[in-house]
Amino acid sequence: MVPDVVWEDVKEWFDPEVNGVLPDACVPDTTAADWQAVVDLVRSKGWAYEYVEDGRVLRVPDRVEDMFKRRAEAAVMLRVWPTREVMAIFRPWVVEQIDFDVDLRELQGQERLDVLCGLMRAVGRRLGKPVLLSPEGFETRPVIGYLVAVGRVVVLPDAQAGGRGGQAAVG
Repeated sequence: MVPDVVWEDVKEWFDPEVNGVLPDACVPDTTAADWQAVVDLVRSKGWAYEYVEDGRVLRVPDRVEDMFKRRAEAAVMLRVWPTREVMAIFRPWVVEQIDFDVDLRELQGQERLDVLCGLMRAVGRRLGKPVLLSPEGFETRPVIGYLVAVGRVVVLPDAQAGGRGGQAAVG
């Protein structure tokens, strides 16, 4: 199987010493229904997951709206393991954007990159929306992303070494 993104082409962006440890992924222009679709996707894929409020593991609320209500009072996150070695942390900060991060130390090499691309592709296909990954800090330019029109994860146009700069075009 041909990988979406080749490790040799992107490994400089996955160096935690240069780009920070937690790159930021996002799906822009989302709704509560999109958030619910992601939670349902995680369950349907059989991935391991934990819902956490203020460090306590709790049952995932039946409705994602309840996660956002709790967000005002507690630190809320959904930890997802598409494989035992790779964890993504979804953070319900706002309904209008699905944010998650991954630990670059878990993403070294082609096999682990393929896991990340598989997660991004699954989320993007379920929602029919782009999924963008930037080096740590949302003010940086996305370097890879799932693009709906292409149907896979690609190195984004205008991505620069180290991923610094303005926003890349995603349409």
